Amino acid sequence: MEETKASHLTKPRFENGRYENPWDTWIWPPVSRMLRWFLLDKNNSSIPSERILNTSLPIMEINHEELKTPPSTGVRILWIGHASTLVQFDGISVLTDPVFSDRCGLYSKFGPKRYRPSPITVDLLPKIDAVVISHNHYDHLDQSSVRDLNGRFGDNLKWFVPKGNQSWFDNIGCKNVQAMTWWEESKLSVNGNDITFACTPGQHWSNRGLFDRCKTLWSSWVIKGPSHNFFFGGDTGYCSVFKEIGETYGPFTAAAIPIGAYLPRDCLYCQHVDPDEAVQIHKDVKSRSSIGIHWGTFILTNEHYLDPPLRLKQALKTQEMKEDAFITLRHGEAKIFYNESTID
Repeated sequence: MEETKASHLTKPRFENGRYENPWDTWIWPPVSRMLRWFLLDKNNSSIPSERILNTSLPIMEINHEELKTPPSTGVRILWIGHASTLVQFDGISVLTDPVFSDRCGLYSKFGPKRYRPSPITVDLLPKIDAVVISHNHYDHLDQSSVRDLNGRFGDNLKWFVPKGNQSWFDNIGCKNVQAMTWWEESKLSVNGNDITFACTPGQHWSNRGLFDRCKTLWSSWVIKGPSHNFFFGGDTGYCSVFKEIGETYGPFTAAAIPIGAYLPRDCLYCQHVDPDEAVQIHKDVKSRSSIGIHWGTFILTNEHYLDPPLRLKQALKTQEMKEDAFITLRHGEAKIFYNESTID
């Protein structure tokens, strides 16, 4: 593992055993405001019946035979739901923040419940070479899914995680784990190709309990092969670092960028981008094509469940960008993106 050469790139702060966001765009929302939201203002985002959901947010049938082999050219992205995707290019297959469980929480019967089921199970996945984890919140790091993936693929599966998460994976029984800080790189040889995994920044936070807030790092990820380059935004608020990522690793053939879980804005603007800011990230990192993630799966915040893709289209129109530059996929839908630029 090696660190990138540029010493001026933004590093995380680590003080008194906890990580801190280094940007002036970060501020913790007042506790009183957060309590008011959780206790009084939080709603269920008007989730309709399953009959209506099957039309408005359908689960697509997956071509499992096609997934057995990464595309000969281009980046194939399959949206599993929320921040979980299957990404295939340059001979490698990678999962991002895999969550296959019905709920994301401390216990299997508590926490937000999926209103759209996973279109695929661990048993039906193709061979997976690596997993990238953005942070340890339950909707991004699911113990049951990690155990199932480790049980099926074992030491042949490489886990890339932010600093501080190594012991959690050790306790689960995962052996092939690489914990990294921002701007560190690690190479993985797959099918004759050297693939670079770079841990890159994001503006967020971490915790899994009452007393471990920010004791582990959070991140976005860059996956770079000989022909293609992919960016995974994880979970983040907007800040200046995405321009650094674009200058250091861009342009990208494709990116997966969060577009949901953004209302109420005064509580969440620091930690979750809205669709307008997601489009700005797309431009900052110099992505040729992007898909919107972090929506349509769990009820986490107050926006209507179909609002993120609608606002994304409006943001593209407002910024005079092509509508196909940044799209959303249906659960289980896969699309291949190529190096032809769609940046206006």
